[in-house]
Formats: sequence, structure tokens, C-alpha cells
Amino acid sequence: MKTTTQKLMELYNAMHRFFGPQAWWPGDGPLEVMIGAVLTQNTNWKNVERAIDNLRKKNLIDIEKLVQLDTNELAELIRPAGYFSVKAKRLKNLIHFIHENYGGDLQRFFELSVTQLREELLSVNGIGYETADDIILYAACKPAFVVDTYTYRIMLRHLLISQDDDYMAIKALFEDNLPADVELFNEYHALLVAVGKNYCKKTNPLCEKCPLNPYEHDPNLPEYL
Repeated sequence: MKTTTQKLMELYNAMHRFFGPQAWWPGDGPLEVMIGAVLTQNTNWKNVERAIDNLRKKNLIDIEKLVQLDTNELAELIRPAGYFSVKAKRLKNLIHFIHENYGGDLQRFFELSVTQLREELLSVNGIGYETADDIILYAACKPAFVVDTYTYRIMLRHLLISQDDDYMAIKALFEDNLPADVELFNEYHALLVAVGKNYCKKTNPLCEKCPLNPYEHDPNLPEYL
């Protein structure tokens, strides 16, 4: 019988052969990645890119400048990302936290352990599990597996989790059974997104064309969203 580690690596290798390296996270430097992690909540990446481009044009990818920027003005600049008023407040909360507690020094902030980083990020109003792990993995370049709706759907259909498993349980599935490797976690998450977007859809999954079709799965499980 195959171990959970073997099953996870089989899925990873099949996706990697099919899609190739994903080269995530798109962003010029850790601060831009952090901004993107907040803005990508409940929207697609194209909208986030438009919002970040607005900040670039104003030369605002800078902690000191963002601290001083009026929240309403920030909201207008990130409008393309949707929920712009809420996201502006969340982004300001994060920027102010780093400015006040770490002197705006991201390198100093990222010197914390994964556990400490996660605790600090989750203490910021508006930063949830997925956003915190996005920042740890893609900005701090530390091993934290990111779980999203695609991860849940694919792991559920491949019988590696149950419907009742929460974020932390799914995160533990990967972190307890895979080496704590930043590149592996980076690629694995990105590849799951590629499968989720293109094949393992919420309704009418394209199982026959999916690179994970040869592996044990049940496409008829009840929808969870």
C-alpha cells in the first residue's frame, strides 16, 4: 500500500510533467508580493496586476510611502482588485504593523521563524490563514504550505482528505508528509491552481483530460462550495 507521501508525490510529479515549472509568485520583490497576497483575496490575478500597476506608476511600492498614504487614496488606486475599501484597510493594517514593530524592515521581519512569522501575520486585522501563508512562502521564502479552494477540491476528490477537514488539517497533510522545501511547496501550490482552474472544476470536472486522472479519485463527491 502506498504511503501518503508517495501519493502526494505521484500527484506532484504528474502535474509537473504536464504543466512544467510555474515560476510563482509574480511580483517584483517581497513587498510587492505581500501587497499582491492581500489584494488577491476574492479576485483574479489580472485585476491584482492592474491595481499593483497603479501603485507602481505612483512609485508607492515602498513601506514609508504606503504608511503616509491616505487610506481613501490607496483604495482608489487598488480599485481594480475589487473590495477596494476593505482591502485598503487590510493593507494599511499590515504595512503599519511592519512599520511600527520592525521599523519597516522586511528583512528583519522575515528573520523570524515560520511559526513566529505566522503568529505575527495572523495578529494583523484582515490577514487570514491563506494570506499569511502566501506571504511566508512567496515573500519570506520560508516553507509554509498554502491551502486554497483548489487544494481542498483536488485533495477531496482524490480521497486524501474528508469534507470536514479545515485549513489547518489540509495544511498538515502536506507539511507532515513532504519535506519542508520552499521550492516544492511553491510549485505544488501553483500546480494545484493550474489543475483546479483548467480541469478540476467545481461543476463538470474534466477528469478524462486531467493529468491526475490516472490516480484514484471520485469526481462525484458533493460540491463543497
